[in-house]
Amino acid sequence: MVLKSCCIYSTGFFSLLFLIMGISLILSNVFPHFIQSAVEKEVVLKNGTETFDAWESPPAPIYMQFYFFNLTNPLEVLDGEKPAVVEIGPYTYREYRPMEEVNFQENGTKVAAVNTKTYIFQRNMSRGPESDLIRTVNIPAITVMDKFKDNSLIANLVSSYMKSTGEGLFTTRTVGELLWGYEDKLLTTLKFLQPDLDDVFGLFYKTNASNDGEYVFFTGQQDYMDFARVDSWKGESSLNWWTSDECNMINGTNGASFHPVITKNETLYMFSSDLCRSLYALYEEDVTVKGIPGYRFTPPSKVFANTTVNPANAGFCVPAGNCLGSGVLNVSACKQGAPIIMSSPHFYQAEEKFVQDVFGMNPQKEYHQTAIDINPLTGFILQAAKRIQVNVYVEKIDTFSQTGNVRTVIFPVVYLNESVVIDETSAKKLRAIDLKQNVVVNIPFMLIGLGILLGGLFMFLMCQQKIPESTAAERVYLLSS
Repeated sequence: MVLKSCCIYSTGFFSLLFLIMGISLILSNVFPHFIQSAVEKEVVLKNGTETFDAWESPPAPIYMQFYFFNLTNPLEVLDGEKPAVVEIGPYTYREYRPMEEVNFQENGTKVAAVNTKTYIFQRNMSRGPESDLIRTVNIPAITVMDKFKDNSLIANLVSSYMKSTGEGLFTTRTVGELLWGYEDKLLTTLKFLQPDLDDVFGLFYKTNASNDGEYVFFTGQQDYMDFARVDSWKGESSLNWWTSDECNMINGTNGASFHPVITKNETLYMFSSDLCRSLYALYEEDVTVKGIPGYRFTPPSKVFANTTVNPANAGFCVPAGNCLGSGVLNVSACKQGAPIIMSSPHFYQAEEKFVQDVFGMNPQKEYHQTAIDINPLTGFILQAAKRIQVNVYVEKIDTFSQTGNVRTVIFPVVYLNESVVIDETSAKKLRAIDLKQNVVVNIPFMLIGLGILLGGLFMFLMCQQKIPESTAAERVYLLSS
């Protein structure tokens, strides 16, 4: 009888103990902190680790897709009507982007490397061959006309030459030529006056099988928050294209890697050499990619907003005070003076006037938004799509009859979609990590559940315990009383 009571009360004791332990572990957040601490120590750019191997040679296939805007009414545009364009694409390339010339510095706290990118055309994933013809604005001619528009003597000479060769405001070129380069007659002629001038033009000329300069990254050895953060680019820790120190800052990673243990209220900074600036992304929603939980981060409209909405963007107005409006960025300062304007595809998140100025624009969040899906524990990218549109600033130039009566417009040329989805091998590893995390994090809840079960068993046993019967003498005594 004594042994039975001891077992019952032991059940109650352990029930209470497990409940207290479980609640204490939940309130102290011990297990999540333990897991996060382990990941923070593991995710470091150190030779011989899986993290370093994935950073040096990304295992997931990356694709670059180009969508061109073919002009359908060139004569009408010269007469002052709106441009009408038709989107043609995609023209898809497999992108390889290993880190090369890797050199660890300062006792492994930093690592220098160049990110060489190579593009291989994928005909089976493309609308047509690279020989497809596209009619668009003549960017070399526009650049030359813009450069000499205030010098009437040279402008007249250039204009006369353009008339003799049939050069105009628009040109028809193949996809391959527009992307990777072609020898331009006007530039070839001007090269006699300026020998160092490159007479080959292409939107992505010299970017295939090449790199955009040496980066120095923090390895995350001293602070996990610095993992893959850019310390310098091309030997400089800041830019010099913009008109404010804030806008010239190089912030964040290069967009290919992020630190572990990411929270929803965090701001992720990235430096993009394509955009010649740093930008940031904010949490938008929870996602699941191949069974792996993730957070979706996207650049808010404020990143490219005008100075009324975001006064800090005044530094991106080049020259100072020359602001084009929300959703577009003048990058001519870092594109050798070419009047290149960057935006999101179809002027997504830009001012409505840019959409209305061109027939054929149809911005849609699903297809034109830049988004990054990240596993919050490891910081690994599950899925990403970087979407950027290249435009040209077109206006009437009185000294060049080739511009006719064209209206001032930001003319869309092409937009790119650089996308990646985690490979199955990496996904399998992340699913295993997620499973372990869920098991460990749920240990306190398991203890509480076990405590509740034992508590229920204790109550049941207490209720079932029999009350001892009274003896005959006790009954006689009670009756006599």
